Parts: sequence; C-alpha cells; structure tokens
Amino acid sequence: MPGTTTPLRDRRSRKPSGLPNPPMILLAGVEKSGKRYEAALGSGSDLIGTTFWIQVGGNSATADYYGQVPGARYEIVPHDGTFRDILDAIRWALSQPAVDGKRNMIVVDDVTSVWELLSDEVAHVGRKRAERRAQSNGRRTPRLDDPYVDEERDLWGLAKDRWGEMLWLLRRHSGPTLLIARQEIITAFEGDKPTQHTTRRIKAEKNLKAAVDTVVEFHSVGEAYITGMSVVPAHWEIRPGWTYRFEGVDHLLRKLGYADAAERRSATESRPEAYIDEPFPGTHTTPPPAAHQAQQPQQPRRPELTSEEAVRLVTAAFKHSKDPRAALLAIRAKWGTRTLRRVPTNTRGLGEVDADTLITESLKRIEALAAEKSSGEHRDKGQEIGSGTASDEEPPNTEPSGTERPDEQHRPPAEQPPSRVDDQSAPPDENSAPPPPDPQADEAPSGESPEETSAAEEPQAPRTRPRTSRTQKAMQIAHQALMDEANVQARVKFVTVGEHLGPISADGDPGIGALRDYIQSCRVEVIALLEEAGETQLAALYRSAPMPDTGIAGKFAAYFNNAPAK
Repeated sequence: MPGTTTPLRDRRSRKPSGLPNPPMILLAGVEKSGKRYEAALGSGSDLIGTTFWIQVGGNSATADYYGQVPGARYEIVPHDGTFRDILDAIRWALSQPAVDGKRNMIVVDDVTSVWELLSDEVAHVGRKRAERRAQSNGRRTPRLDDPYVDEERDLWGLAKDRWGEMLWLLRRHSGPTLLIARQEIITAFEGDKPTQHTTRRIKAEKNLKAAVDTVVEFHSVGEAYITGMSVVPAHWEIRPGWTYRFEGVDHLLRKLGYADAAERRSATESRPEAYIDEPFPGTHTTPPPAAHQAQQPQQPRRPELTSEEAVRLVTAAFKHSKDPRAALLAIRAKWGTRTLRRVPTNTRGLGEVDADTLITESLKRIEALAAEKSSGEHRDKGQEIGSGTASDEEPPNTEPSGTERPDEQHRPPAEQPPSRVDDQSAPPDENSAPPPPDPQADEAPSGESPEETSAAEEPQAPRTRPRTSRTQKAMQIAHQALMDEANVQARVKFVTVGEHLGPISADGDPGIGALRDYIQSCRVEVIALLEEAGETQLAALYRSAPMPDTGIAGKFAAYFNNAPAK
C-alpha cells in the first residue's frame, strides 16, 4: 500500500524445500501423431497408482480402443458432456485415494475440445442476446447462417474464468497430469505480412503453455520433442542448443524427479477479492485487530415511527398544509408502505387502523371535500358530525381515543368554534387525525389504493401521459403499411387476411420483424399470379416496391376496381 512501511501482520519466512511439484505435462501435436498412444502407454508406469482418463469431445473417441496398448492401466471417468459435469469428473478423480502408496495420474483428452465447448457457449449466449435485441427493436431475427460478430466482451471474460477454474482444480492434484491438445500448422507472419514459412499453434486458450510444467510437441508418429520444461540440473542436464527427444511418459517423469515430488503443488493463487476490504489509497489507516472489530460502533439505524408520531404527521399534513395530498404522499414516500403498515393508530373517526390505512382514508376524504367544493354543495356549519353532512369548512373532530382537549371539557358541541381545513394560522393538533369518508355523501369519493412500496423502494409511475417517440411512430407506420400489403396479397390470392397470415400467427400476433420477412417472401407468389392474370405492368410496379410500402393500397386500387392499373 503506498505510503505504508509498517507490516500489517506478522509473518515467518521459510527456506525452499527443493522438491519438485507434481508435474502438469502438455502433449500437443497434429492429428494422428501418437499423443493418446503415449498417454496410454505412460499409464503403465510403476510410478503411477491408477490413471483416470477424462475424454472430452467426439473427434477421436479412442479411450476404449487404446486400452489394448501393452501395459496400459487406466479407467475412463464418464460425464454428460457439459462443462459443469466435466469439472465434477475432475473433482471425483482428485478425491480418489492412492493405490499401494502410489499417487494417481489424470489424463484430460483433450483440452482443445474443452476450449471449443466454452467458445460455443459464448456464441450461443451471444446469439440469444442478439435475438432478444432484435425482437425488442422490431428488427429481423438473425438466422443461423448470418455472419455473427461477437460484441459481448463479458462472455469471453466468463469463458476464461471457467477455463481457469479447470486448471485451478488440476493444480490441486497430488500426482501427474497429462493434458492432450491438438496443434495446427499455420503460415508464419512477420509483423502483419505473411511469409513462406509455417509454424505450429496449439488450439486452446493462448496461455496454456504458461500454465503447465513441460511441453511435448508431436510432429508425427514416433517423432516428438520436449520444447519447454521446468527442471533443475540435479535431475536433468540442460545444454543450450540441444534437442531433447521425448522417450515416453515414464522416462519424462523420472527425469523431472517425480519420485521425490512434493505432496501438493507449492503455489499461492492470486485472490482479487483480498483487496476489497482494504482501505482506499490515501487513507493510510491500519485495520483494527480482529479482537476489537466487534467493539466498533454500529451504523445508526433509522428511528422507528411511533403511533403518536404517525398521527401527528398525518394530522399536520391534512389540516395545515397548502397541498395536503402531496404532504400525505410525502409521508408515505419517506417511511414506506411496509413500515407504515406495522404502526398501529387509534383515532375516534376510524378506530384502530394502521398508519398506511390512515393515510389512504385521509386521501379519500381530501378528494371528497374537493368534489363537494367544486359542485358548490355548502352545508350548514351547525350540523352534527355524525350525521354525515360535515362541510368543507369544518372538519370533524377525530381525536385519539381516550383524550379530550382542555378547552372543550365544559363547552357544548354547538358552541365549539369552527375551523377551516386550509386554515394556516391554527396550530397543529398533536392528537387529531382526518376522518373517514362520509358514508351518506351524495357522491362517493374516488378510491385510491395504497402504494406497495415507497418512492425510495420503487419508482412511481408518471402522472402525465408519455408522448410517443419518433421511433414508436415510425414503427406504427411501418406496421400499418405491412398490414396493408398483407391485405393486398390476400385479395390477390383470393383468401382472407387471417388465412394468409396463418403460418406466422399460430402463437399469436407476429412481431414486425416476422411479419416483414413473411410479406417479403410472399411477394414472389403474388407477382407470379399478377403475371398470369396479364397484369405485367402492375407486377413490375410491385416488384420494385419498397419494403414497407406506405402507398401499396393506392397502387392496387385500380386493379381491385376492375380498372386498368395506373
């Protein structure tokens, strides 16, 4: 970490053991060059307990046939061909115990097919994405024979991650691992220009050579060379410029010092997630010890809403706000429907209800008062509250149950001072709440269902009607033009439009892309019918018509009216 020189934890160094790792050997070569034969022959080495052969791909399918190789001792691990089950087959092979104290060997035949499997999955998912984009945009669905350009970079990243997961598992193996791969001969390039020379390329992930300990390349049957290995002079004397022929898996294992190999590969894998919890650059703070982490203060939680607070908020929003409806919705947006439903309230007008129901009934009462005011229905101020004829100038008293205001203890109901809903000068009543809707009103108030979530939990739908974009208008015009042409084709064929569009309407109304392709394919038949009827000029005019043609109905109007075509 920049700016930090003090170690964050204690460490203890160690001296190198000098033991080689269990080797990972890559056997690469052109087709039919003896790679699998040498792998089967190497399974009979006395250094090996049991060999587990994992065959992938159907290019060779020779795992059973090579069981006749003299001295071969291996077992085939079955799988269903999916990458997930291939990984599970490797895990099963890793879990098998050693035989007579001798570690087992794993053969993956071949890793080229594994990489092709991952590449096919990238192409399959990418094409599915392209089809969904085409359907949502109203374009033609891509066909299987269309050239496909992969623009999904994230898919190739996922494919490399899955490939790395397979290599990670194989590096956990305590015995030798043989990876069989195919090679292809390609033209060598100098810069960006081809030359007259050729070179060999392994058909797999490009970093495969760096992931293994030894690379053996097969040029033909019986001709193989070691082109790369990790070895020290104590086991094999390496001289610059020398060519080392491959003399078999058993001979290679002995030269690599496998008899003295470590029980596990001494390697520490990189862990990108190890940096997530570290401080950001510039903070330079040392993380607290684990023993004191539990004593750190927790983040303050949002205060809970009480019943009295809910009644006070609703009352203030209903009686002392310029826009009571917006104020009530703001309370719901702040606390959320789920929280309000858990808060009980008790008022004289509604009884025991939750805070969300209290807001809903208040919104209904506001709309009822607005309807009465707009219709000019003004009632007398002296009418009783329970008669259902309360005016918009005097909201009924809805105190919480069990409470009574001091100034009303000895005052008759008729002498109580009137108050206005929109009175801004009156102080807010801490224990009052809006009444329920009037059951005897002439006009029932419009209902409003409570929101399922708050504005912070789910975006609210716009109140204004969205305007149709230019793209949507163009799509509507194109769809209407295609339907007009479908009507024209149906009339020329002397069938109904439903019968004409039947092949593409089995699963419902076809999309604009499917409709366009079908109309385009039917033009040839319609043109042939026009030519048979002697309408050569109309057939030529229809042959050159654009797709879609907004004026197609006018071009065929004269024909359908039994008049000469214009």
